[in-house]
Amino acid sequence: QVQLVESGGGLVQARDFLRLSCVASGGTFSSYVMAWFRQAPVEEREFVASISGSSVFTRYADSVRGRTTISRDNAKNTVYLQMGSLKPEDTAVYYCAGADSATIRIGPTEYRYWGQGTQVTVSS
Repeated sequence: QVQLVESGGGLVQARDFLRLSCVASGGTFSSYVMAWFRQAPVEEREFVASISGSSVFTRYADSVRGRTTISRDNAKNTVYLQMGSLKPEDTAVYYCAGADSATIRIGPTEYRYWGQGTQVTVSS
């Protein structure tokens, strides 16, 4: 059973920088496509970024591209999300997700493993 635990959320100021971490246990981390999703109140869960097992491929949502980097350290079973130029509309619960896949996925239903989420609140 794969377990994912996110950390790094909190209250940040607009235009600030944030780094989220997600540590995985169980399974073969390097074989999973990993992703970050977010969900704001009364909104659907939204794709943010994903990364292939080897880190060769990444994909970003239009809303975060250019100010966000997803990365992973397979030796530490950890995936990261770095986001800069934060905006109040980035406020959401951020979820780490993993999929048994060799290709990038962007739909939440395509991910089998989920963390509990970490709240990010961006204050203006």
